[in-house]
Amino acid sequence: MEEQGISQSELARRIGVSQTTIWKLLKEPAQGSKYTHRIAAELKTSAEYLMDEGDDPTAPRGNLGDNRRSFASARATSPEDLGLVAISEVDLALGAGGTYLDDGAVTELKRYFPVQWLREFTDAPPEMLAFARVRGTSMKPTIDHGAIVIMDLRRKRIDEQDEIWAIAVSEIGMVKRIWANPDGSYKIKSDNPAVSPESAVDGEMFVIGRVVGGFSKY
Repeated sequence: MEEQGISQSELARRIGVSQTTIWKLLKEPAQGSKYTHRIAAELKTSAEYLMDEGDDPTAPRGNLGDNRRSFASARATSPEDLGLVAISEVDLALGAGGTYLDDGAVTELKRYFPVQWLREFTDAPPEMLAFARVRGTSMKPTIDHGAIVIMDLRRKRIDEQDEIWAIAVSEIGMVKRIWANPDGSYKIKSDNPAVSPESAVDGEMFVIGRVVGGFSKY
């Protein structure tokens, strides 16, 4: 870090983690981290060297990426060069069947997504996007258990009928289809025909954001 002229806070910003994470790695480098390869790329060195498994900071013992990509090439590129952008992860499963929302339990991390892929769904700036992993099967077959959904946090009002929104009702988060009724109430619908629709009156439902895209793991 000193050789590269990078502070703890700057490295944390580039990697998309908190400064505390970097501080802990400096205190106990042997513990390693899932961010080690990304940190190594930013510092123009190898993950092995950072974990004290090699003496040469410029000679990696393994490959970075898919084993066909040279370390020299990998360390010379930034996420931006690769067309990636960091967006916030809500570290809380927004349950398709309902998961309790607790402000104290919600933390935000950063993950990288391809810009072009995101632009297929939304023109929202990265700071107004978030993603979350879904739990539950009430939105099957549209959204599977374990899927990742991308949310546009600018969208706080139901302005599209029968579309998918991330909402909270009585502090329970869920991903559902919403229909706004003329009387100000809302119909909360599931795509799983085995799950009956519910309703909420105005003031009971909080809109987290519009679900604009996502993908499932197979």
